[in-house]
Amino acid sequence: MTTIDVVLKKADRSYRPGDIVAGIVVVSSKSAFTHGGITLTMEGVVTLQLSAKSTGMFEAFYNSLKPVLLVHVQAEVAPSGKLPDGVIEFPFEFKLEALAGQQLVETYHGVFVNVQYNLRCNCVRGMLAKNIEKIIEFIVEVKTESPLPQPTEIPFCITPAGLKNVKAQSNLQIPNFKLSGKLTTATCLLTKPFTGELNVEESEGTIQSIELQLVRVETCGCADGYAKEATEIQNIQIADGDVPHGLPIPLFMVFPRLFTCPTIAQRTFKVEFEVNLVVLLSDGHLIKENFPIRMYRS
Repeated sequence: MTTIDVVLKKADRSYRPGDIVAGIVVVSSKSAFTHGGITLTMEGVVTLQLSAKSTGMFEAFYNSLKPVLLVHVQAEVAPSGKLPDGVIEFPFEFKLEALAGQQLVETYHGVFVNVQYNLRCNCVRGMLAKNIEKIIEFIVEVKTESPLPQPTEIPFCITPAGLKNVKAQSNLQIPNFKLSGKLTTATCLLTKPFTGELNVEESEGTIQSIELQLVRVETCGCADGYAKEATEIQNIQIADGDVPHGLPIPLFMVFPRLFTCPTIAQRTFKVEFEVNLVVLLSDGHLIKENFPIRMYRS
């Protein structure tokens, strides 16, 4: 049996634009075998797709939402011939650069937008043997170049009168409450946690739970129009039960790797992020305050 593996020199598989992606292709076989050549391809692709509810509205998108190729480099690891039994290693090096007219985007695994960088090794076998293929993903981190606003504290105060998307009649049925606090900043460094403070000043209803929700807002589109979808990344409970009033509750959330990235705004897609502060009352009322945030990498 013949196997192929691709091993990178960097254990964390993380690279930045301009870095050298180096490693070895390991071919292991119990017996000598002939092949039609071994190639290694480095590829970076942005894959876009529409949600089911946008399908009927934007049928024209399917012709426009083609994968965006950011990186494509191919090299020959070994010419066609015969390899002996045992373990053979072939070193390789690629410079991480975008194709002409493109720019590198950070690795991101979303729902409707996906940015992935892979190394694909392919060994061509004879007509009666199946080709051998090995694919591994590596991570690309891209520093934010655009100017950022100075980090400033964002105070907030949530009351029934300030709630949006609530009918006037429904507003009268909501128990009176007042939540105040602050966010450390809405300009967030990916490698540092999101922090803040919440204070329940008063609440006529009994609080069942307080949660912090991280949301991705993905926009796909072209000249024909855009489809925008918000989906949850993670949900963290920061308080359980009816918390004491007047006691500051710390807000703390670590951004998950791969599922978050610097805020992106390209011609055919955008990736933005928001944080929801959700308070669930025991009578079933749900209080939610939305805070748009901007992510960046230094």
